[in-house]
Amino acid sequence: MTDIDIIEGASNADIARFLAGYLSDCLAKNDHPVAISVPGGSTPFPILEALKGAHLDWSRITVWPGDDRIVPEDHAASNTGKIRALLEPVGATIVSLSVMEQVPRFALVWLGMGGDGHIASLFPNTDPKVDDPAPLRRLTPDPLPPEAPFDRITLTIPALLGSDHLMFVIRGDAKRAVFDEAARGRNDLPVARLLGAAAQKVTCFT
Repeated sequence: MTDIDIIEGASNADIARFLAGYLSDCLAKNDHPVAISVPGGSTPFPILEALKGAHLDWSRITVWPGDDRIVPEDHAASNTGKIRALLEPVGATIVSLSVMEQVPRFALVWLGMGGDGHIASLFPNTDPKVDDPAPLRRLTPDPLPPEAPFDRITLTIPALLGSDHLMFVIRGDAKRAVFDEAARGRNDLPVARLLGAAAQKVTCFT
């Protein structure tokens, strides 16, 4: 089983404090920019709202969406647009994903997980590979989620693994069960492939 630090019953404020402390430590190590990746969906934005009030040098923080829907940034389904509206005003640099992007090593990759075990937009039907030579892929989930029926662009498993720390926020018993099975290598879902190849620290908030 992958070595994962599970933090049970974490509130949004708890997770924001963890992120603030982690980013503060990263910024203190040197004068280099700090790149992080964050997920879309409904769960992250209350946490990011709490985080944006932290006393951090946001001008040195670059925020990448882990994935996005292929829609304009002013579309309600755009992860990038929501992240930009929240964090650009405090000084962060927000990246719009494109297949030509030069993907950095991330100080931290924060991921959610769907009930089907997908991470970012790496759905089971896309058969994501741990040795994918591309850092970004444009793809079509199948089935398309009815709440967001759009093609996607996503970081690949190697790009997500190019990080110093992996963090998950998993809400609900059903998702937790899928995550636990994946961590034990008992399924071959995208999250299991990522965890099976992960050598860095993994923290999961529930």
